[in-house]
Amino acid sequence: MNVTLRQLQVFLSLAETRNFSRTGGLIGLTQPAVSRSITELEAQLGLQLVNRTTREVELTDAGRSLAARLPRVLDDLDATLLDVAGMATARRGRVRVASSPTLSANLMPECIALCHTLHPGMELMLLDRVQNATLASVLSGEVDFGVVIDPEERDALTCETILSEPFLLACPPDHRLATKAAVKWTDLSGESLVLLDHASGSRRLIDDVLARLDVQCTVAQEVGHSTTIFRMIEAGLGVAVIPRMALPPQGLAGLCVRPLTPRMNRQVMLVQRRNRALSPLAQTAWQLVREQAAKIGDERSAPKKTSRKRTAAHQPK
Repeated sequence: MNVTLRQLQVFLSLAETRNFSRTGGLIGLTQPAVSRSITELEAQLGLQLVNRTTREVELTDAGRSLAARLPRVLDDLDATLLDVAGMATARRGRVRVASSPTLSANLMPECIALCHTLHPGMELMLLDRVQNATLASVLSGEVDFGVVIDPEERDALTCETILSEPFLLACPPDHRLATKAAVKWTDLSGESLVLLDHASGSRRLIDDVLARLDVQCTVAQEVGHSTTIFRMIEAGLGVAVIPRMALPPQGLAGLCVRPLTPRMNRQVMLVQRRNRALSPLAQTAWQLVREQAAKIGDERSAPKKTSRKRTAAHQPK
């Protein structure tokens, strides 16, 4: 059955006016157009809805039944359409986001706090999962979007890079590499490395760099969280390659951090399932995470200010 909303509106108007000409004048159609619309509706229903006379239109039993029920149906439809249209300006609701552990710890807390301040009607729910589980949550529709490290497979995803950051070396202060201002990747040859395990989105990238530069080293330990890496370095179990975001804001007390050259970056990305539109509320959350990541990138890339104490010889007299 292919009944149109326009046909129902024309019929309801005709049921009220009982006249083709008056109906046409009310809804902006010619009399033949009104008649054609009613005829098409009757053909779709397989029933005669009106008896046409020279003076007025008389409803059949089927016509009276439809005319009695139709106003409520159209009112419900109008209400439904208004509710859906209101989603475009919705300010309340829940947005579900999945992210991998390093990002959950060092990017998402600020995003959630900002959400509370800027969008008090939005509840930003975080699922803290390893990279593969985060991607699976996005593809299954369990979450609105994810925050991940450059995924290897992107065919089913829409991706947007929001931050590019380098890998760094972390080592004990008495280690031979701690004396260098910058450490070459090839300087890691022969070292014991403590690395994030393969559930991390960063591990594939680190392995690729080590293989490409033919760095011969031993992976002494593989762990799931960067905090564990730092404790193992402090215990003398090796050195580590870490993403810059893994560093706590206050730095690493008791450990040295050095840039690795040539600089190799990892890309932090927002991902959503391809061909699935985000709700307006989820788009707001996406924009918030994007802006916070850009802010973090700017802050960490800015040169640090140093203060110099004046010596007595340089004090104004």
